[in-house]
Amino acid sequence: MSFNAALVAVLALVVLGCAVSPGVAKGSNWKIGEPIVTYWAGPATFMELDDRAAEQIVAGGWNLGWARNVEDLDTYYRHGIRALMMVNIPDINDPVQAKALEEKIKLVRNHPAMYAYFIGDEPNASAFPALGKLIAFIKKLDPTHLSYINLLPVDAPVSMLGTQGDTATAYKEHVEQFVKLVKPELLSYDFYNFLEGGDNDNYFLNLSIIRDAAIKAKIPFMNIVQAIGWPGYRPTDEHQLRWLAYTTLAYGGLGISHFRYDMGFWKDAATPTPLYWPVSRINRDFLTIAKQLQSLESIGAYHCGVVPKGGLPLPERAIFTLENPSQNVLLGYFGKNANQPTYVLVVNLDYKNAVDTVLVGQGEMEVFNSSTGLWQAFAGQHIKLDLLPGEGALVRVR
Repeated sequence: MSFNAALVAVLALVVLGCAVSPGVAKGSNWKIGEPIVTYWAGPATFMELDDRAAEQIVAGGWNLGWARNVEDLDTYYRHGIRALMMVNIPDINDPVQAKALEEKIKLVRNHPAMYAYFIGDEPNASAFPALGKLIAFIKKLDPTHLSYINLLPVDAPVSMLGTQGDTATAYKEHVEQFVKLVKPELLSYDFYNFLEGGDNDNYFLNLSIIRDAAIKAKIPFMNIVQAIGWPGYRPTDEHQLRWLAYTTLAYGGLGISHFRYDMGFWKDAATPTPLYWPVSRINRDFLTIAKQLQSLESIGAYHCGVVPKGGLPLPERAIFTLENPSQNVLLGYFGKNANQPTYVLVVNLDYKNAVDTVLVGQGEMEVFNSSTGLWQAFAGQHIKLDLLPGEGALVRVR
């Protein structure tokens, strides 16, 4: 399939909401719209952005790109891609910098491709008060678009977190202070767990802390995941990237971002890596399933088999369980209200081997086909699920 044909086949339109989300910056009317699938270090940042690159983004299943200027916005708009405009962190106490930021916002805020302003990455806790003022400044000029800041991971130095205590306690306080002082509309963090010597066991701890904070603040969250190897970290494969996508979904995430696009998916401007097309399928599955979960409450994420650090075991008298509860499977519970789970995302936590598992419910169920977007009904209260390494299946009560 050519990139032009792929573009026609998978082009996603921008969907923007307008209701105010509780707990965010005053004056905001931003909503996430279509769940986010994006990247770091790709077109418009570490690679040239042109129509060919935009076609590659769309064919690969990403729906949010990075922009430097209005010309980038125009390119994204031609291809139906939302744009993250880089403004970084100007000093709004400086009249010259404040005026320059105001002029840039006025220039881009009404562009149909605009989705968000990129403010900064992994700020030290000492910067939180200034970042809160900056976001408030932007909101006065543009209440429609997201002001985006990415957080440090759970195992960052306490000198940067600005808090004390054990790993979990210090990080929880860091995130709470960020929400209180900055008033973000989206929680985002990065955690890279595929180390050369094994997996970093803080992955689910970080995921659970961010999930809890996002639910408390009533805002969505995004997970920036490892898509490459570098000194100290091993390269990722298709199964690991699928595992990262489905574990994020099971914990209630509505966004995923790959670090890095330029090294993970493209060798050069014309040559995709072997990961490109498998990840394009994973990206589409992520987006299709996230849309199904978007209107639901994330009720719980429960681990069968081995319970990792930060994870929760399946509760007694669970609505959904496994015929063999010793399997390493994650069950993400969802429902229209927090007291009644009616959906479950069943995730194979083995990213090396496929697994056959039997889900047990309390009524007849149906399984979602992410390729067709259709639900398939099953008779009885047991469903056999054949899951690829790291794959998940979305099931609901009929």
